[in-house]
Amino acid sequence: MHGFPSTDRHADVIVVGAGPAGSTTAYHLAQSGLSVALLEKTAFPRDKVCGDGLTPRAVKQMIAMGIDTSEQAGWLHSKGLRIVGGGHTLELPWPELSSFPNYSLVDPRSHFDEVLARQAAKAGADLQEQTHVTGPLFDERTGELIGVTARATDEKGRKVGPESRYLAPLVVAADGNSSRLALAMGRTKRDDRPMGVAVRTYYRSPRTNDDWLESWLELWDGDKLLPGYGWIFGVGDGTVNVGLGILNTSDAFQNVDYKDLLTRWLDQTPEQWGFRTENMTQPVRGAALPMGFNRQPHYGRGLLLVGDSGGMVNPFNGEGIAYAMESGALASEFIAQALARPTPASREQVLYGYQKALQDTYGGYYTLGRYFVGLIGHPEVMRLATKYGLPRKRLMRFTLKLLANLTDPRGGDASDRVINALSRIAPSA
Repeated sequence: MHGFPSTDRHADVIVVGAGPAGSTTAYHLAQSGLSVALLEKTAFPRDKVCGDGLTPRAVKQMIAMGIDTSEQAGWLHSKGLRIVGGGHTLELPWPELSSFPNYSLVDPRSHFDEVLARQAAKAGADLQEQTHVTGPLFDERTGELIGVTARATDEKGRKVGPESRYLAPLVVAADGNSSRLALAMGRTKRDDRPMGVAVRTYYRSPRTNDDWLESWLELWDGDKLLPGYGWIFGVGDGTVNVGLGILNTSDAFQNVDYKDLLTRWLDQTPEQWGFRTENMTQPVRGAALPMGFNRQPHYGRGLLLVGDSGGMVNPFNGEGIAYAMESGALASEFIAQALARPTPASREQVLYGYQKALQDTYGGYYTLGRYFVGLIGHPEVMRLATKYGLPRKRLMRFTLKLLANLTDPRGGDASDRVINALSRIAPSA
């Protein structure tokens, strides 16, 4: 539905942004019987800069949303991660766990985001496309958040028509890294958290049907080894998603020409793979990766942050989709419980539990991730880790579980217990 009348619209919850975080939140809220306004500033299908890889963590969330992820339903399955670096190539299958499936998927965001948004709408969420949220609305007497203002947009993203009001006792900011709604509520980014930059494009390539997600651990800028990795993810439609991510823990972070670095890396790959300019199907585009809870608090004054708006990208590997979906599902649980409470004070007590639950779930693990990115910011550490770590398959299986956050929380093998214990004892601030 494009545009809307000037009369106020009421809902139990407003979700701003229909990416993976927002659509997952809206789906679970609608499933619990709440009325949800899901406001998306663009129209589907629309693209986002991403590697398009959906790890077992993300697949689990898709299954919880009732999405058929089978190959028979048209999804391209991947067995695990192929790591290239230090003269070695190592294929590591996803671990066999009770908590997560043992396969990943590759799906362009232009398709994936729409699948999630339509699933939320199917569950009962009121999906409003081409609806640009312009700011928060406050009760003049109490100063409490009571909703948002919004305007319709045309096909080119320009705001048109009068401003309208969406009213609800709770609002979820799922509007990504920039999160204008969170900024309008005074929640700025923390400078003591790592940030990444990712750039990617697509090529026509015979490597389109690959059973593995491929990661290259050595990115050289001249004679400097950079903290980051390149990826090659076959999409299965004749194209391959190719990109790279760099962390801000390197001195070279501000001075790297990412598009040039991508080209120089791919020029070293075999010509028959097709990763050359003439086979490029889209321009090279970039995006920021907000990591390790770089915007807090995740709840306050009626506003909850989910996904990138709350800086939930995994510092270990730059993965954001799974954590966007998981935080959306978690937020929906607390919202449903809060709105069933009889008094404002008891509602607030529940909602502040969302912040604590995030800290308990990810805080220690993200702290380990910050230590990790600090270490690999030193080129010599990165070089030694690549040279001596990759030949040791048992060590790399442990590393895969750590970097991808794939362990069984109860039971599991020795590596699961070590990783879980490290995450528990690490400070979660």
